[in-house]
Amino acid sequence: MSSAPEVHMLDFNDAAFSYDKHMPFIRGVSFSVDNGEFIGLLGANGSGKSTILKLAGGILKASAGEVKLWGKPIASYGNRDRAKLLSYLPQMLDTGIPFTVRELASMGLYPYDIMPGISVEDALEAAGLKEKSGAHISSLSGGEKRRAYIAMTLLQGAGLLLLDEPLANLDIKYQIELIKLLKNLREKRGISLIMALHDINTAMQFDRLIVIKEGRLLGSGRPESVLTKELLKEAFDVEVEIKREDSGGVYIKY
Repeated sequence: MSSAPEVHMLDFNDAAFSYDKHMPFIRGVSFSVDNGEFIGLLGANGSGKSTILKLAGGILKASAGEVKLWGKPIASYGNRDRAKLLSYLPQMLDTGIPFTVRELASMGLYPYDIMPGISVEDALEAAGLKEKSGAHISSLSGGEKRRAYIAMTLLQGAGLLLLDEPLANLDIKYQIELIKLLKNLREKRGISLIMALHDINTAMQFDRLIVIKEGRLLGSGRPESVLTKELLKEAFDVEVEIKREDSGGVYIKY
């Protein structure tokens, strides 16, 4: 008697996508995401990271293969039902909106007729913005603006966060703060996360890396096993040294 197939939070099964029907862009990508995973989607600019996140979020529809959310085709979910399960934040955020931090965070409640288990205050506290709940978004620093949108996604209650280059254009201080916040949320709330990035050293902070080039998957696994001199040369066309410490850690030397 055969056992039932394993159901993952998110499944890409030989997924493909094309902006131009004569030129495939995403080609045969397969991977899965389970509860509590902290995944970095690594690749050079234009490699297809944003498109993969949009496919994962149901914003784009695969032209071949399939993308499933909790075992069901992602296209089968209505917008509100999908929003309860995953949240997508694009790289370019509207930070000139005439709202306070509290008002923006509260927009995460839109999928619900009944209040979810987390309150607005809880979400703001988790994002480190409780003291700035009345401040207008336009008055915040770059890192605080990102965290305000993170608070909105927390209130939304989704178990899977899809973040497109959230560290872009942030000072190193705010990059570190945001990574710490997301790790803390994973530990305390069990969320899963896929974050697009192109910084090789930052990639070391993730449990698993998925490396993309020209719409195809080059490698997937723990950073210390995936980040080899050969793979980085292929993905980024750079020559780097991979340094391995006695403790098992890995770092990149340019």
